[in-house]
Amino acid sequence: MISGFSIALILLLVRDIWSSCSCSTSPSSGVSVNCSSQGLNTIPDFPSDTTELHLQHNLLLTVPPGFFDSFVKLRVVDLSENPFHCGCNIQYLRAWLLKNRDVNTAHPRCSTPPSRAHRAITSLSETEFSSCVRKRCSTAGYNLVLTLLLCGVLGLLLWSLLLAKDLYFTLGIGEKHGSLQVESLRSLKPKHRAKVKNITEWSEDLETPLLDMDILPQIIDTLHKRHNIKIKET
Repeated sequence: MISGFSIALILLLVRDIWSSCSCSTSPSSGVSVNCSSQGLNTIPDFPSDTTELHLQHNLLLTVPPGFFDSFVKLRVVDLSENPFHCGCNIQYLRAWLLKNRDVNTAHPRCSTPPSRAHRAITSLSETEFSSCVRKRCSTAGYNLVLTLLLCGVLGLLLWSLLLAKDLYFTLGIGEKHGSLQVESLRSLKPKHRAKVKNITEWSEDLETPLLDMDILPQIIDTLHKRHNIKIKET
């Protein structure tokens, strides 16, 4: 038996379609919703305990996938006289109708495409949807190829980083570089100037101080060990 609370809940759920659809409840037949001849091109939401659903003589082109799955008490469905388009999107409705043959329903028919016009949706065969299967497979294949390409790019980036880690620079110093000037190593910041004074000395005006070639081997060794920079004599 349907309680007063259940009836109130049902009325609340169908308040948005009440102006176009009629809803009735009874202990024997349960919840019956009639939305026939309302010019609907989409299916509204209905109570999950609906037992009878009348949607004939509307403008429905398809039924959303999974729509009927929540109606566990459904006994009567009428989808006749709707201009259903029997493309790939009609597969869910076809499968549901074939699985629920015990539901008392007028057999809905295809309206388009022309090759399937006036045919019952349940009469469509699996082979007629073979192109839909290939389309899904093609999409899956495209996604797989794209994933492999991205993995390849990431692999190349990692490989490049590993190679860069082992790279070294070679700096050739010949006789013409024997008179390197410390002026070229001087920083404009005072704190850097102080550090340079600890390495070598120059006159106050810093006109043309020369690098002490005695410390050159130490510089070369430090560059090689800390920065992997090799210096060879040319």
